[in-house]
Amino acid sequence: MSTTQRLDLASVSSDAGTSPAELRRLYEAQRRAFDSSPVPDAAARRDALDRLAEALSRNSQEVAAAISLDFGTRSRHETYLLELVPLRNAIRHNKRHLEGWMRREHRRVTWTWPGKAWVEYQPLGVVGIIGAWNYPLVLSLWPVVDALAAGNRVLLKAPELTPNFSALLKRMLGEAFAEDQVAVVLGGVDVAEQFCKLPLDHLFFTGSTAVGRLVMAAAAEHLVPVTLELGGKSPVIVCPDYKVATAARDIAIGKLHSGGQACIAPDYALVPAAKVRDLAVAVIAESRKLYPSIADESYTSIVDDRHYARLQRALNEARDGGAEILSHSDEPPGGVRKIGPTVVLDPPSDCALMREEIFGPILPIIGYQRLEDAISYVNARERPLALYCLTHDRASRDTVLSRTISGGVTVNGTIMHKGQVDLPFGGVGKSGIGSYHGIAGFRRFSHARGVFEVHGLNQLHLLAAPYGRLARLVIRVLGSRRAADSC
Repeated sequence: MSTTQRLDLASVSSDAGTSPAELRRLYEAQRRAFDSSPVPDAAARRDALDRLAEALSRNSQEVAAAISLDFGTRSRHETYLLELVPLRNAIRHNKRHLEGWMRREHRRVTWTWPGKAWVEYQPLGVVGIIGAWNYPLVLSLWPVVDALAAGNRVLLKAPELTPNFSALLKRMLGEAFAEDQVAVVLGGVDVAEQFCKLPLDHLFFTGSTAVGRLVMAAAAEHLVPVTLELGGKSPVIVCPDYKVATAARDIAIGKLHSGGQACIAPDYALVPAAKVRDLAVAVIAESRKLYPSIADESYTSIVDDRHYARLQRALNEARDGGAEILSHSDEPPGGVRKIGPTVVLDPPSDCALMREEIFGPILPIIGYQRLEDAISYVNARERPLALYCLTHDRASRDTVLSRTISGGVTVNGTIMHKGQVDLPFGGVGKSGIGSYHGIAGFRRFSHARGVFEVHGLNQLHLLAAPYGRLARLVIRVLGSRRAADSC
């Protein structure tokens, strides 16, 4: 991207939000368009996905530059590898399987034989999607991919903390789609509040648990069903058999992408007590291999001053509480909101690092005596969006998987389950409601309509009132003798 383009991006302000009147107009345009053509065929859906893919291909360099500008600095490689590549894979996967997903699913006919039963998946209508700032491209557009595959119209609220990217997204999708099919909405909290109050057919939100509660409450006014992709404290359980050096690399890679600002980043590590210090030292060593200098553009800045101050307060609180802290760098470059990779050994259980999702390059490491203790530690807290189990022992793996509940899991690695296009992705409990990706996303944005077709004799004609011997016989055969005798 040229310097001129960068300046143009930088001049875009999040204050240039969509007005309530414009928001309502866009919604009503999409509602009319859906009502006039409620079930687009497979060709129309593939065309929509092709246009999205072309828009991504044509604007990929601008997208990476805009995201980096919004963060202060962020590696283009991370944007390409963790956002553009997964999106392209998702589009290809949905196109490949679309016609199969759209086919009727035949179901077994029970006592009302002869007849035929099936499920057909219908588009919901006008879907609202609220994107998230930490991975603004993939977290905004992957649900759009699934919603378009399901045949819906989409209103997309772009994240306000990445104004340059959001303005580019509005232009990019405006060139690819008519506004009655896909439209991007800009603005801050006030616009988001109005967005959530629209009588949508479905509302999809990615963000924090606290804001998720507000989204759900606003959607309840019109009984709008919601999908909430939230977060929480995603643990890494390092089992006794797993090598410390390998665990350190697995954890450092997953933790430090985008400066730790990922909803599925490892939030804390549980490791045999005798290995706590060894793992801490190894994580810092791996972080230096991954990012020799945190001043380099490959190491991502914290997105804004508020989040930077929050992380600094949390670190100071843990230090004041007696925790030992190791860091990649004691002198982060000034003015760029960077915090070097940091580990905190056995922090106080009541400090902010252990109460709240960290969302930064800080990793608490906690020792345990038995694997059962680690499992109990996880289960005593809210159910996480992700869980990571590091072990080559099948019994340990199966114990962790069978004794814990989380949104998703990667075994012997971190964050990799998120990119699997054929695995459902979503939270459980306070880490989210519902899932998407692949067929799970297609069904999330579809209505499964059950249909029964009578063939030949309609048995209800025989079993209708006035009830007599035949009704009692059917109750006896299909129900119970006692029920038939009472009739």
